[in-house]
Amino acid sequence: MGLDTKRKWNRIESYGPKFVENIIQAISRDILAYAMGNLREYFICGHVHDEVIVECREGTALEEITGIMEKTPDWMPGLLLRADGYETRWYRKM
Repeated sequence: MGLDTKRKWNRIESYGPKFVENIIQAISRDILAYAMGNLREYFICGHVHDEVIVECREGTALEEITGIMEKTPDWMPGLLLRADGYETRWYRKM
Protein backbone atom coordinates (compact mmCIF):
# COMPACT_ATOMS: atom_id res chain seq x y z
CA MET A 1 0.00 0.00 0.00
CA GLY A 2 1.15 3.54 -0.68
CA LEU A 3 0.53 6.70 -2.64
CA ASP A 4 -0.22 6.02 -6.28
CA THR A 5 0.47 8.35 -9.21
CA LYS A 6 -2.71 10.32 -8.39
CA ARG A 7 -1.51 10.82 -4.78
CA LYS A 8 -4.24 8.51 -3.43
CA TRP A 9 -3.66 5.72 -0.92
CA ASN A 10 -3.87 2.57 -2.98
CA ARG A 11 -2.27 -0.77 -3.72
CA ILE A 12 0.96 -0.14 -5.64
CA GLU A 13 3.28 -2.40 -7.57
CA SER A 14 6.78 -3.24 -6.41
CA TYR A 15 9.59 -5.64 -7.26
CA GLY A 16 12.03 -7.91 -5.43
CA PRO A 17 15.14 -5.71 -5.35
CA LYS A 18 13.15 -2.87 -3.78
CA PHE A 19 12.05 -5.18 -0.96
CA VAL A 20 15.65 -6.34 -0.43
CA GLU A 21 16.89 -2.73 -0.33
CA ASN A 22 14.26 -1.77 2.25
CA ILE A 23 15.06 -4.81 4.41
CA ILE A 24 18.81 -4.03 4.31
CA GLN A 25 18.18 -0.38 5.23
CA ALA A 26 15.93 -1.40 8.13
CA ILE A 27 18.53 -3.82 9.51
CA SER A 28 21.27 -1.18 9.11
CA ARG A 29 19.15 1.33 11.02
CA ASP A 30 18.57 -1.18 13.82
CA ILE A 31 22.31 -1.89 14.10
CA LEU A 32 23.07 1.84 14.28
CA ALA A 33 20.38 2.30 16.95
CA TYR A 34 21.89 -0.60 18.91
CA ALA A 35 25.35 1.01 18.72
CA MET A 36 23.93 4.36 19.83
CA GLY A 37 22.30 2.64 22.80
CA ASN A 38 25.67 1.16 23.74
CA LEU A 39 27.21 4.63 23.50
CA ARG A 40 24.78 6.11 26.06
CA GLU A 41 27.71 7.05 28.32
CA TYR A 42 28.91 9.45 25.62
CA PHE A 43 27.28 12.61 24.32
CA ILE A 44 25.91 11.83 20.88
CA CYS A 45 25.18 15.19 19.32
CA GLY A 46 24.04 13.81 15.98
CA HIS A 47 24.09 11.06 13.42
CA VAL A 48 24.21 11.12 9.64
CA HIS A 49 23.26 7.96 7.74
CA ASP A 50 25.81 5.48 9.10
CA GLU A 51 27.82 7.93 11.23
CA VAL A 52 27.54 8.81 14.89
CA ILE A 53 28.84 12.22 15.94
CA VAL A 54 30.15 12.09 19.51
CA GLU A 55 31.44 14.96 21.62
CA CYS A 56 33.81 13.69 24.28
CA ARG A 57 36.68 14.76 26.45
CA GLU A 58 40.00 15.34 24.85
CA GLY A 59 42.13 12.27 25.30
CA THR A 60 39.27 9.79 24.84
CA ALA A 61 40.61 6.97 22.70
CA LEU A 62 38.93 6.58 19.33
CA GLU A 63 39.41 2.82 19.68
CA GLU A 64 37.26 2.90 22.82
CA ILE A 65 34.29 4.31 20.89
CA THR A 66 34.76 2.19 17.77
CA GLY A 67 35.13 -0.90 19.98
CA ILE A 68 31.73 -0.20 21.51
CA MET A 69 30.20 0.31 18.06
CA GLU A 70 31.59 -3.03 16.86
CA LYS A 71 29.57 -5.02 19.41
CA THR A 72 27.17 -7.39 17.67
CA PRO A 73 23.50 -7.32 18.69
CA ASP A 74 22.20 -10.46 20.43
CA TRP A 75 19.57 -10.88 17.73
CA MET A 76 22.22 -11.19 15.01
CA PRO A 77 24.95 -13.55 16.28
CA GLY A 78 27.91 -14.03 13.99
CA LEU A 79 27.57 -10.68 12.26
CA LEU A 80 30.98 -9.20 11.52
CA LEU A 81 31.02 -5.48 12.29
CA ARG A 82 33.86 -3.03 11.92
CA ALA A 83 33.68 0.59 12.95
CA ASP A 84 36.02 3.30 11.80
CA GLY A 85 36.28 6.92 12.81
CA TYR A 86 38.31 10.05 13.03
CA GLU A 87 38.94 12.82 15.54
CA THR A 88 38.47 16.48 14.79
CA ARG A 89 37.65 19.64 16.70
CA TRP A 90 34.85 20.53 14.27
CA TYR A 91 32.50 18.23 12.42
CA ARG A 92 33.29 17.64 8.77
CA LYS A 93 32.09 15.05 6.31
CA MET A 94 34.94 12.82 5.16
